[in-house]
Amino acid sequence: MLSLRPRGRRRSTDLSPVTVDNSAIASALASTRGSAVLRVAIDAPLRHPFDYLAPAGLAPAAVPVGVRVRVPVGRREAIGMVVERADQPQVSVAALKSIHQVLDATPVLDSALMQLLRWTADYYHHPFGEVIAAALPRLLRNGAPCAAQVEWWRATPAGRDAITADALRRAPRQQGLLARLVQSAQGVSAADLAIQLPGWRDAARALLQRGSIERLELDAPAGAQPAPARAPETGRAAPALSTAQSAALARIDASAGSYAAWVLQGATGSGKTEVYLQCAARTLARGGSVLVLVPEIGLTPQLVQRFRARLGVDIAVLHSGLSDAARLAAWRAAYSGRARALLGTRSAVFAPLPQLGLIVVDEEHDSSYKQHDGGCRYSARDLAVVRAQQSGVPVVLGSATPALETLHNLNLGRYRGLALPRRDDQALAPRLALIDLRAHAPHRGLSTPVIDAMRRHLAASGQVLVFINRRGYAPTLLCTACGWIAPCHACDARMTVHRASGQLRCHHCGAAQALAPRCLRCGFEVKPVGQGTERVEETLRELFPGEALVRLDRDSASQPEQLDAILDCVLSGAARILVGTQMVTKGHHFPGVSLVVVLNADQGLFSTDFRAAERLAQTMVQVAGRAGRERDRGEVLIQTQYPEHPLLRSLLAGGYEGFAAAALIEREAARWPPFGRLAVLRASTRSSGGALAFLAAAKQLAPAAAAVRLLGPVAAAMARRAERYHAQLLIESAERGPLHRFIADWLPQVETLARAQRVRYALDVDPIDIE
Repeated sequence: MLSLRPRGRRRSTDLSPVTVDNSAIASALASTRGSAVLRVAIDAPLRHPFDYLAPAGLAPAAVPVGVRVRVPVGRREAIGMVVERADQPQVSVAALKSIHQVLDATPVLDSALMQLLRWTADYYHHPFGEVIAAALPRLLRNGAPCAAQVEWWRATPAGRDAITADALRRAPRQQGLLARLVQSAQGVSAADLAIQLPGWRDAARALLQRGSIERLELDAPAGAQPAPARAPETGRAAPALSTAQSAALARIDASAGSYAAWVLQGATGSGKTEVYLQCAARTLARGGSVLVLVPEIGLTPQLVQRFRARLGVDIAVLHSGLSDAARLAAWRAAYSGRARALLGTRSAVFAPLPQLGLIVVDEEHDSSYKQHDGGCRYSARDLAVVRAQQSGVPVVLGSATPALETLHNLNLGRYRGLALPRRDDQALAPRLALIDLRAHAPHRGLSTPVIDAMRRHLAASGQVLVFINRRGYAPTLLCTACGWIAPCHACDARMTVHRASGQLRCHHCGAAQALAPRCLRCGFEVKPVGQGTERVEETLRELFPGEALVRLDRDSASQPEQLDAILDCVLSGAARILVGTQMVTKGHHFPGVSLVVVLNADQGLFSTDFRAAERLAQTMVQVAGRAGRERDRGEVLIQTQYPEHPLLRSLLAGGYEGFAAAALIEREAARWPPFGRLAVLRASTRSSGGALAFLAAAKQLAPAAAAVRLLGPVAAAMARRAERYHAQLLIESAERGPLHRFIADWLPQVETLARAQRVRYALDVDPIDIE
C-alpha cells in the first residue's frame, strides 16, 4: 500500500482513483457529531499513525475507518489508510494538516480485516502501515479503485456535430463507430464495441485525437448479494467417502458458524483434499465463502482445477507469480463477493472475503507459510487460525506430517484431531529401507542396490522418482592441482555449477558468472564435485538410455507452463523417471510411481538449527508418500552414511508419529519451541563488525531484571551474504506474555540508537530457523 510519491511529480495512470463527492457526503451528514481527528497509517517504518483533519467541508464521522486517503507527508503526498478516529490529536492543533482526498466511498478493509491486521502488527511488533501494505495489491496501494472498472466510450458534442455535418464520409470506419456512439446518450462499453464492431480501436484512436469521442472508466455494477453457486461441471460428482473421511466431514461441518481448529492428519493419498472439497461445498451452500491456503505457487493450478470442477462458483487465485493487474483483479473478485472461494499462497490470508465461513490450510507444516525476507515476518498458518478465531469460523489444518507446534496444540486440547488412515482401496504403506553407503560405494551418487532396484521397477512398468534436494550440476567447482574452489565474491559460499546454462551461480545472492574451463588461480584443470539434479539426470540418462526422463526443480520449472508440462509427462506415463528437488514433495499426485530413491538423506542430520531434524523428517515422509499411492505397494530406498542415526531409525520403526513423539520430548527437555518462546533480532551492514556492534548496543538497553534471556549477539552461520555481514541476537522466554512485554518496551529504545540509522535490522517473532 501507501507508497510515497516522488517529489514534484504526479503519478500518471489509467487506473484513476475514485473521487468521493465530499460536499454531498458533508451535506448528508452535517448534523453528525464525531471525533475531531482522523489517524492515518502510511507505508513507512513508523510505530504510530499520523493525525489529520478531515477534508474541508467534510465531518470526520463521514470518513469511515478502512478507507484510503491521500495525505501530505512533509513536502510529498502519500496514500494512507484511516485506521482510527480520536478526540484529541497527538500533536498541537496548529500542526495538523488536512487530508487532501478521500479515495473510497466504503472501506477497503472491513472491521474484521482491520482487527486481524492490528493483531498482526501487535504480535509481530511491526509498523501498522507496513502490515496494511502487505495486505493490499500494489495497484491499490498506488490509488487504483477498489471496484472493478469498465472501459466506456461516448461521443462528445464535437463528435455529434461531426456526424450532423457528415464530416467523416471519407473515413467510413470512424464514421460507423461515431454513429454507434451517438445513438447511445450514455455511451457503449468496450466489450460491446468489440462484439458489434470488430477492429474498432484504430478508429477510436483517430476519433480520440480529433476530440470526437472520450474514454471513461466506470465502476462495474456490483450485485447486492454474493454470486450463487452454479451446478458443478458435468461428470465431476463427489466420490464416495471412506468411513474416516465421512466422520471428519461431519465433525468439521458440525462446527460451522463457530470457531474450531481441526488438524486433519492423514497418510499421503488418504483423501484430505476430498474432505476440503466437500467441506467447502457445504459452506458455499450455506451462503458462506471459503479461503484455501497452499504453500507453493505450483500447487494452485491443480487445486484450482479440482475446486472449479466441483464447486460451481467463481474462484479467485492470489499468489506472487501473478502480474499486478491479475492480483488486483483477483482481489476485486473476492472483495465484491463475485468470487466466493479464494485459493492462494501466504499473503492470501489477508484477502477480503464477505461472509467468510471456512478456512483451509493445506500442508500446514510447510515453511513457505512463514515470511522470511522483507516486511513483517508473519506466519500465514498462525494468522489463519487467528482469523478463524476472530471471525468465528472453523479452520482446517491439513498435513501428513504436522508441525511439532501443531501437534503440541493438539495435545493441549487447543486443536481437535481428525485422523485419515490409508483408504481401503489404497495400497499398503511403502516399504522403507536404508542403503548403507559405507558398504555400497556410490557411482556418481547412485549405489548399486539403488540402480538394481530401478531396473527392477522399470521392467515391471513402474515409474521411479529420484529425490535430491540440491539443484544444479554440482555444488562445487574444484581445481585438481592447487585446491582452489570457485567462491562467491559476495557471500561466504561456493558457487554452484550449472552446466546446462554454462554458468556458476550462487544460490544465496543470485550472482552468476560464466563457467570457467580452467582454474582462475593456477590455470590447471577444474572439475565439478558432488551431485545436483542436473548431474543425476545426466547419470541416469547414461544408465537407462531407453527410458524417458524429466527433471523437476526451479531451473527446469521456473514458469507455470513448464511445471504443467513436466507433471503431464509424469502423469501420462510418458516419462518413466523423475528427478526432482523438494518441489516433488509439494502435494503432487503421481499414481504410477512405485519406487522412490532418496539420495542425500544425510543433509540436515547434523545441522545447528534445532528445527533441522523436524524438516528432514517431514521431507522424507512426504517424498516417501509419492510411492505406491494406488493399489500396488511402493518401495522407498534411502541412501545414507549413517544408518544408525536415531532420526532415521525412528522413522523406520514408528513413522512420523514415532519421530514426532520423541522430538517433542527432546524439545521439552531443552525448553525449545513449542515449550518455550523465541524471537530473533537480525541485523546486517556492509562493514564486517557493524551488525555485531549494533546488536551489542541493543542488548545493553535490555533491563537487567528482564524476564527473558538474550543470547549473543553472534554472526550468522553464513556471516557474509550478498555483500553484507549478518548477525543475530536471540531472545528467549519460557512464556509468551513476558517475551512480548519485553519486546514492546525494548524495541522502541533500539530504534533510537544512532547505529540504527546505518543498519538494516528486523525482528522475527517465532522464527522457524536460527541461522
